[in-house]
Amino acid sequence: MAGRDSLRDTFFQECEDLLEVMWDGFTRMEGAPDDPETINAVFRAVHSIKGGAGAFGFQPLVRFSHALEDVLDDLRNGKLADLTGLMPLLFRAGDRLMDLVEAERSGSAFDDTASEHRALLAELAAARGAQPPSATPDPAEDDDGGFVPMALDLMPLGAIGAEDPQDRAPWRLRFTPERNLYTSGNDPIALMRALRELGELRVEVNLANLPDWDGAQWDGAYLSWTLTLDGTAARDDIAEIFEFVSEDARLEFLDDPAPPRIAAAPEARQSIRVDLERVDRLINLVGELVISEAMLSQSLTQSGAGQHPAVVTSLGQLKQLSTELQERIMAIRAQSIKPLFQRMSRIVREAAGASGCEVRLVTEGETTEVDKTVVERLADPLTHMLRNAVDHGIETPEVRVAAGKARQGTVLLSAAHRSGQVIIEIVDDGAGIDTERVLAKAIERGLVPPDTEMSEQDIFALLFEPGFSTAEKISDLSGRGVGMDVVRSEIRALGGRVTLASVRGRGTTATISLPLTLAVVEGMLVEVAGETLVVPSTALRETMRASDAAIHRMGAGGPVLSMRGELIPLVDLGATLGYRARSDDMSGRSLLLVESSGNRRAALSVDGILGQREVVIKGLSENYGHVPGIAAATILGDGSIALIVDVDQVARAEVGSPMADPLPPLMSAAGAR
Repeated sequence: MAGRDSLRDTFFQECEDLLEVMWDGFTRMEGAPDDPETINAVFRAVHSIKGGAGAFGFQPLVRFSHALEDVLDDLRNGKLADLTGLMPLLFRAGDRLMDLVEAERSGSAFDDTASEHRALLAELAAARGAQPPSATPDPAEDDDGGFVPMALDLMPLGAIGAEDPQDRAPWRLRFTPERNLYTSGNDPIALMRALRELGELRVEVNLANLPDWDGAQWDGAYLSWTLTLDGTAARDDIAEIFEFVSEDARLEFLDDPAPPRIAAAPEARQSIRVDLERVDRLINLVGELVISEAMLSQSLTQSGAGQHPAVVTSLGQLKQLSTELQERIMAIRAQSIKPLFQRMSRIVREAAGASGCEVRLVTEGETTEVDKTVVERLADPLTHMLRNAVDHGIETPEVRVAAGKARQGTVLLSAAHRSGQVIIEIVDDGAGIDTERVLAKAIERGLVPPDTEMSEQDIFALLFEPGFSTAEKISDLSGRGVGMDVVRSEIRALGGRVTLASVRGRGTTATISLPLTLAVVEGMLVEVAGETLVVPSTALRETMRASDAAIHRMGAGGPVLSMRGELIPLVDLGATLGYRARSDDMSGRSLLLVESSGNRRAALSVDGILGQREVVIKGLSENYGHVPGIAAATILGDGSIALIVDVDQVARAEVGSPMADPLPPLMSAAGAR
């Protein structure tokens, strides 16, 4: 059973890759409907899923993938010409195939007799001009995808296929599968059935390598076949059938001096699958190594030995190696954002159907790599934002045409690396944000006083307030005031920020900025009341000396910084975190202009700036619980602790009021580990 469970896990892992190939193909088919290779690639992906599902007895998945495969087969054979008209159906079928794979993976029951599922099968059949499948399929029916014992089909010698062999020289082939062909869910029988469509096929099985039962391995590959094909098939037509198993089998053209096409396939990149927990433990150890290297360097410098040429050279090599090791280990956790973007295409299609809009999703930068945890936790925020883009942004076709726009709206989802961050943008060409309406709703709900004058960015920030919604009625997509506040919370939890920009009548751009990894952060080291703190660089906008700044008091409120026509609250970081009492004496202090994820700005007052550094994040929740105003901690080169400031909480703190009791200065490196 352990071996079968392992194969089952491998099958579902392969399904992820195959579904990705399928979605890629669908996207390319929209733009290039006449590309036969793309259709062939999608066909092979669906065919491989069907073959593997049959081996494990996943019959609902087999039947549906077979129905989709038939449509793709007719497309690649030129029997169906209107690919553009078929694309909506193919996308919906792809969604359903993904649902079936996930249902089998999780072990949950999937009712393939439900009316919606049967209707989709009927649409696939109607697209080919065929009869829809019966509601209760015959278990004995051969659907070309179920698991069939090989001996029943291949042990007898004889002919399979056409009854009138043609009088010409036949093709003679030797087909030798390797172990990977079976573990990847492929079936030699399916290949031979495809081959017999090219002519009359005779099959002989070679048992010479079959060991005694006592010496046989359960996952061994011992059989090979000699295939004789009569007919008019060209060599390339034959090789094409076996092309997508070229890495897992050998195909030899006997009595033919030309080298077999299948043997010329490029060598596959070697890879292994590793438990994520092992990778996380390794990342933690590398973080400890980086900290130890910094501590060693500082100890040698303090002892005076750090200036010795041999020590300087050795420390330089150690730092270079530890840095490279850290980068390589972090890269192991990194994964392409492409699968997440592919999932979002379904969200857009469903949202468009619910809102009565016509929307096309365009993706860019799908190969951008992000930490795996970041990718997983991005799904909900992106779902909310894409639904908002469709429901609140894209107009109905009639409204768009009247405004001189294309009938179909466009939503662009892009990702890129910029300045050590991952930038994700959602851009729609819809109606844009009606700032007057947003402000009126905010006043109506009591979020801001009447007659309040607010900048455009401040009005955009209102959209992130809990419970805020401009929808006139509740629908399946919006109107309950749940959405953008969840987006902000999720992005903030990932150490990122989200901003909005909009032009009335032309569209809206939502920008998410995220760290490349959750294990390391770039930050500014500052001194406050004798303690060292880290302010994340992602929130840092500008630094200045307090003596050079225009600081004013506004009535009974706290001090503010006047900068470029804007009044920015000034926060005494030491007093806010409870290190000391509030002081209005700004002599010798420095100011850090920061911006929270809600676009709220604040000027943090600190005693001094020590420099910028990349630090390894250490969580506090396990040992200390939640500390107000503090996101995490790090260990410095001298072994001391530096707390990492939660800029969002600090920027929202009431000026002059401490967020917590005085923070303990006696925390040790062991406590943060």
